Amino acid sequence: MIIAAVVGVCVVLAALAFFVPRLSRHPERGTQRSLGVGARAGGKAPGVLGRLFSKPFRTSSRAVGRSGSAGRRTRGRMPF
Repeated sequence: MIIAAVVGVCVVLAALAFFVPRLSRHPERGTQRSLGVGARAGGKAPGVLGRLFSKPFRTSSRAVGRSGSAGRRTRGRMPF
């Protein structure tokens, strides 16, 4: 369920970044900020569990950043 939500957010951000590149940065940063809160909360667990709990949030944050930048990069490559 969470994976589907992250994929949906990535698709929406990529589309937003393609159509309105400047306005896409604020939602992207807000999404990354909320995922960062989850990663920091998960990282408070002791030892290996902390890395294990924070990894999905870090990976999702990286995916959100990549999808936004991919949308803006694709928009920049368009001939019009």
